[in-house]
Amino acid sequence: MEIDRSSIVVTGGASGIGRGMCERFASLGAHVVVSDVDGDGARAVAGDIGGTAVTCDVADQGSVDALVASAIDAMGHIDLFCANAGVGIGGGLDTPLAHWDLNMAVNVMGPVHAARAVIPHMAERGGGSLMITGSAAGLITGPVSFNYAVSKHAAIGVAEWLAINHGPQIKVSCLCPTIVDTPMIDHFGAGMVDPLTVDEVVDAVVEGLADERFLILPSPQPLGMFQTKAQDYDGFIAGIQQRLAAMRG
Repeated sequence: MEIDRSSIVVTGGASGIGRGMCERFASLGAHVVVSDVDGDGARAVAGDIGGTAVTCDVADQGSVDALVASAIDAMGHIDLFCANAGVGIGGGLDTPLAHWDLNMAVNVMGPVHAARAVIPHMAERGGGSLMITGSAAGLITGPVSFNYAVSKHAAIGVAEWLAINHGPQIKVSCLCPTIVDTPMIDHFGAGMVDPLTVDEVVDAVVEGLADERFLILPSPQPLGMFQTKAQDYDGFIAGIQQRLAAMRG
């Protein structure tokens, strides 16, 4: 898709990858609606880029419906919806169930709510694009929090189902970065080195959208590990177990 003069909505746009996408899209000539549960943060970013701010809780279908309606009012239509909002809080077996509920509500149901709200609008116009922010943890798990990894596996499943059932009219993409230097990095524990920068992730997003790729990978390592996983699942799990043991010393 062409970014220039497109009408784009980004959830989780007040910080991190979302903010980076809003800034880049605007610099490339797009009209951008910056959405976040942090309304003040969304308004600050929108003010910086000349966009429109909408406060939205992606875990609530009514709030997402209102976001889509507001974006259409502001821009006339939506060419690209980036279901980017996510949470990373969590842990292991002892993770509180409330954290499980939050991860599933935001990371999984957030994209579901977005698809339910925006795909009918796009289909009526003859097409559009939907990008869901997943994670490399959804492809290869790794030593990240239990509930985060499971929720990102599910988010990729949401994207894949939508691509199969609503493509090619709706171009569906799934962004799967490794660790990124954003505030969420604090939730992933020790041993995570050399994080990607937000600019590196956004570069990959712009390129992946232009090529209309389903899987957008800012770094090549997850794809190689994913291919290994498909070829030798037991060997893949053993390798991750060994890496985790080495990380733990």
